[in-house]
Order: sequence, then structure tokens, then C-alpha cells
Amino acid sequence: MKSSELLEVAERVLADAKPGEEMEVVASWSLDTEVRAYGGEVEHLVSADSAGVGVRILVDGRQGTAWVGGLEEASLRACVADARDNTRFASPDPFAGLAVPDGHPIEGLELFDDRLLAESTESKIALALDLERRIMESDPRIVGIESADYADSISAGAIVSTTGIRAFSSETSTYLGAYVLAGDDAETTSGFGFSVGRRGEDLSAETAATDAVEKAIAALGATKVPSQRLTVVFDPYVTSQFISLVAEMLAGDAVIRGRSPFADRLGDQVSSSLLTLFDDAINPLSPTSSEIDGEGLACRRVPLIDAGVLAGFMHNSYSARSAGAVSTGSAQRSSLQSPPSVGPFVITATPGERTHGDIVAAVGEGVLVRELSGLHSGVNTISGDLSVGIEGLMIRGGEPAESVAEVTVASTIQRMLNDIVMIGSDVTYFPWEATGVTMAIGDMALSGK
Repeated sequence: MKSSELLEVAERVLADAKPGEEMEVVASWSLDTEVRAYGGEVEHLVSADSAGVGVRILVDGRQGTAWVGGLEEASLRACVADARDNTRFASPDPFAGLAVPDGHPIEGLELFDDRLLAESTESKIALALDLERRIMESDPRIVGIESADYADSISAGAIVSTTGIRAFSSETSTYLGAYVLAGDDAETTSGFGFSVGRRGEDLSAETAATDAVEKAIAALGATKVPSQRLTVVFDPYVTSQFISLVAEMLAGDAVIRGRSPFADRLGDQVSSSLLTLFDDAINPLSPTSSEIDGEGLACRRVPLIDAGVLAGFMHNSYSARSAGAVSTGSAQRSSLQSPPSVGPFVITATPGERTHGDIVAAVGEGVLVRELSGLHSGVNTISGDLSVGIEGLMIRGGEPAESVAEVTVASTIQRMLNDIVMIGSDVTYFPWEATGVTMAIGDMALSGK
């Protein structure tokens, strides 16, 4: 289904708005394919499309929402009636309201690759099977595969409102990923590898297989090391998780609720001057980039930390009104069932000039972290306290050395930001809302034996 067709559906629904109502209509459609290979055969194959509409109505500060999983006319009318009825049960909120056009132009990003439409199911199956084959033929220490998956999505959406929003977009995305198991007589370890793109031909089974196998094998023989303070080097995968945590603290809804340690620090030095952090939603190289946000406003580059100085927060229209600010085009919709929240599309740290190898060599003695565990239970995003398990490699004499596991690192997010000593040039894109680079953080506490 084309975005223009969804726009027509959304505008028909919007025509049912009554005087005195603000109404927002979101229409979406997607065609998703999933393939899982196992034992040289297809274990799982699903290709299905879905469509739906979400309606939000506001009357005198009271908000009602409803949604429907289909585009039938009777269902759409019932959805509007349900949203209207739900406003009666809501409490008035002085900041409730819809987004209004802000004049920011929508970027003409090339997020839709129509060549994916011509790719056959057989070619998608072949990618998953090739991924599995490469893994199993790679090393005798590989003892199994938890998953070898291909997935793609073709999606379109439209947003219209009585406040003048009229926006639509479409995009394609593809993914190839594997979790593998390596083992010997004493232990079993795991590793993850992936490849992302806009069409199947963008994907590399070799890259996904090599990364997964290398990480699993490198973790064999891991031991505890003595407790100490040392420099910690995050590989891009780990850095993407770290800056996602920072972004969570810089979301406007967290700020207005007093759930961010950065709430009153705008204009303050909050990190090493090496760090410039921003949400780069309009970067077409990322699989999570977007032209419009969840309220139909144009996505844009949102500065957050500029050379260590807190430059701003991400806002949707609600958090912006609450904070006396303006929306940054950072409204996120997890589904049609709920109002938009606040969050990044492509959280990014400006890369430095050193390669991954240069940073490891410059650190000399430290630990290279390749995996975190207990990330959500071990981080308090209100206070910034962090204590998480790690897996990786010790750095000895400027080179990766023995594997290390069953140890933890502890600090606070605030201190870690200030203790950044090097940022790499190796920008890496992931199938989630954060990029990664190699990042070295000095003087962290490692708890081992």
C-alpha cells in the first residue's frame, strides 16, 4: 500500500471531527518477512502484512485514544467513536494537545528502495541458509547456532490532524543476524553478528557470520581478574548501548518528571570536551532514520551535548509545552495503541580520528568490553548509578589479551561522560536507535576476584 493511499484513508477519518475537537489520525501499513534457517533447511518462514489506524481526540484538555487493526470503513468509524467516548473518562491536562506545523521542512530522504519489492522469497531464504552454512563451516569450536535469521519490512504511514499536520512517509529495511555457540569440554560461549540495509542485496552473510563466530570464540577460556581501577574501552556495540542510556536521560519527558540527573544543567559542562552527542534522525545510512516523527513533524538533527556542554533536550509537543520549549521532532510511537513518547531516532557521537586499534594501543593496560549484562537492572537512569557485568578482553601492552568474564564495572553515567579520554573513527550502524564508535573511559572500578 502506498503512503498516498494511507493519507486518503486518514483524511476520511479526520473529516469526522466535530467542532471543538482536536483530532489526530495515524494510518500505517507494513509487509514483514521473517526467515530462520536451521540444519540447512527453513525452520521458520512468515510473510504477512498488517494495517491499522490510531485516533487521538482532545476536548478541553481531556484526551481519548483508540485504535483499530484494519481499514474497513465501519471499523474506522467505530474507532473514532471509541476515542471520543474515552475523552469523558480522562482528567484535564493543561499541556495536552496536538502538534502544530512549525515550518521545519521535511527532508527528502531515500529511505524506500523499491528493488526490495522485486526480490524473491527464494533469495531471502538463500541469505539465511548462506549465513548458517558460513557459521557451521567456519571453525570446529562452533557447536551450535541459536538463530540464523533474515528479516525485512516494507512500511508506509500517514499522519493528519485538525491542527494542520499532513505528512506521510515510506521506507524499507532488511536485516541478517546470528547468535552462535562456541564450546569446548569446559564451557560454552555465545556471539552475535549482523548486517543491515534497505534491500537484501545490501546484506553481507560473511560479515554477520564472521562477527558472530569471532566473538563467541574469543570468549572461550574467560576468567576473572583481580579488582582494580583501569581504563575501559567500549567497542561500538557497547558504546551504542551506553549512549542510548544517556539519551534516555536527555528525553524531555524524563526531564519534566524530574527523572533525569541533567534536568537543571542546560549550558553546563557535563562531559569530556571530546564528546559531541546528537540525534541524527535524518541520516539515511542508519536503518532507524526517519523523515517525520510520531506526530507528523519533520525530523531533524537535535544537538544534545556540544563539546561537553549540555546543549538541549529532545521534545515532543507535550513535553515541549510542559517545559516552555518547542518540539524537536522527537515524538516516538511504539504502536498505534498509545500516544507518542519522546526518544531518539539515531543517537550519535561525533567520531574522532583514531582507529579501534589505535585506541587499544594507546590505552596500553585496560579492558576491552564487548558485552554488557544486567544493563537495565544495573543502571539507575534517575541518579546515573551504574554497575553492570562485562565480558571482553584484557588489554596488555597495547594489545588484546586474555578473555575476561564474571566481573563488573561500576561508576556513574555522569562520571563516565567526564572521564571519556578517546573516541574512535569507526562509526557503526545497528538495527536500533543508536550508532556506535570505540570509546575509552578512564579510571573505572572493575570488581573481580
